[in-house]
Amino acid sequence: MAKSKVLVVGGTGYIGKRIVKASLAQGHTTYVLQRPEIGLDIDKLQMLLSFKEQGARLVEASFSDHRSLVEAVKQVDVVICTMSGVHFRSHNILLQLKLVDAIKEAGNIKRFLPSEFGMDPAIMGHAIEPGRVTFDEKMEVRKAIEEAHIPYTYISANCFAGYFAGNLSQLGTLVPPKDKVCVYGHGNVKVVYMDEDDVATYTIKSIDDPRTLNKTVYLRPQENILTQRELIAKWEKLKGTDLEKISISEQDFLSSMKGMDYAGQVGVGHFYHIFYEGCLTNFEIGENAEEASKLYPEVRYTRMDEYLKRYLN
Repeated sequence: MAKSKVLVVGGTGYIGKRIVKASLAQGHTTYVLQRPEIGLDIDKLQMLLSFKEQGARLVEASFSDHRSLVEAVKQVDVVICTMSGVHFRSHNILLQLKLVDAIKEAGNIKRFLPSEFGMDPAIMGHAIEPGRVTFDEKMEVRKAIEEAHIPYTYISANCFAGYFAGNLSQLGTLVPPKDKVCVYGHGNVKVVYMDEDDVATYTIKSIDDPRTLNKTVYLRPQENILTQRELIAKWEKLKGTDLEKISISEQDFLSSMKGMDYAGQVGVGHFYHIFYEGCLTNFEIGENAEEASKLYPEVRYTRMDEYLKRYLN
């Protein structure tokens, strides 16, 4: 079967650049949306040009120009959107509704993967404010996709290792603590940590797979389902030292929201659901879903002890 032509929207972003790389590596004709709104952002432009050197094709279109989006979509079979949905960077989830309209009008898309790549919003209807906005908006996009009868795959990639593993799941830093580490509650809630390049590899493998059509694909490889304490232990073993562990009660953690800015409050809410509630692993993968490492056992995913080695001095 011929490999689908892929359009990546948000290709210069954190996950988007990895999706572009994985799409090219797996032999797909890969288009990357070039938006005139980048203006004088030289870093984004140079990244786009580097994609072009690697074999990607740049296609100009703007979310403020519906016709240009339709024409861009018509050139491909699959659209993958990776626009940011985190408040400390940029939050553009609902902008995808314009992309949904363009895909609906174009009428040729075999698969659309909207910007999700985190917790499954379908099971987060109970999420606390203000962090629930992320899930509510993703569900609004899903509703539009399904009402338009657009074939889809939703990717639930859980915790990006760059934000959750390298820092031993500490808020406000991206590197491992040197002496003391905060432990959420008892620290024994199961969490799923994913290398971002693996997220991209699994995502691209799913786009032509009939088993993933109109389903949610969970990225939950067995050896990366760890408690926070297990993650800390891996770091301590690599480093050859023990960290002082400071347990934070559920009440104290939620109380820490007071006085934080909006983005900080959103982050605390999400951490609460992951590390206290266990929202990533407290359910069975149902009939309308698949688990990526079982579908694609040939992928050698990065284990977290291997991932943490890059943080050693």
